[in-house]
Amino acid sequence: MMEEYGFVLDYLSSGKSDDVRREPTVFMVGEKFFTLLEAVTKRDLEIAVGDRLYIGKELNLRKEVDRIRGRIEMPQISSSARSELKNIIKKIVRMREPEFVTFINKCGPLTIRQHQLELLPGVGKKHLAEILDEREKKPFESFDDMLKRIPHMLNPADIITERVIAELSGAERYFLFTRPPTPPHEQYGRSSYGGGYGSGSRR
Repeated sequence: MMEEYGFVLDYLSSGKSDDVRREPTVFMVGEKFFTLLEAVTKRDLEIAVGDRLYIGKELNLRKEVDRIRGRIEMPQISSSARSELKNIIKKIVRMREPEFVTFINKCGPLTIRQHQLELLPGVGKKHLAEILDEREKKPFESFDDMLKRIPHMLNPADIITERVIAELSGAERYFLFTRPPTPPHEQYGRSSYGGGYGSGSRR
């Protein structure tokens, strides 16, 4: 599956300094699977950090993006892109709040000893028990609903954002919201760059 939209993390109007062919370049994060991407934009455009651009298969709908160079990993994005990543991901999480609330309401165990919710930062055994008990009584309706019903719960948007960033760093064993890192020989020229959601897949 492919990303349909992406958010701009950094825009290099003159391209990367080490590119043989200098083309306007954007580093982006996908809206659906948080895929990190590098793309070439059409020339003479005003593009800003945080812009939402269409990057799907319908080329006639791509008003800003000329082509996708490929999926990349965290060390390959610019330092400016890394500094924007947390805020942009949190923005996406907020946009997709109902989906993440559904995940919290329906996700299950990874193993006999570990639940998917325990992979979220700040969710230990105590909070896990409270979440499972409360969602059994009544499914959560929003992040605010969770905060009201779970004492001392950290903001769910912040928790999910931190989990997404940890997965993108490639250091996690399980992947709830993103795909495992791409092998180096497959990072460019891929025909698809989508990801999995809520699968608990391992590397």
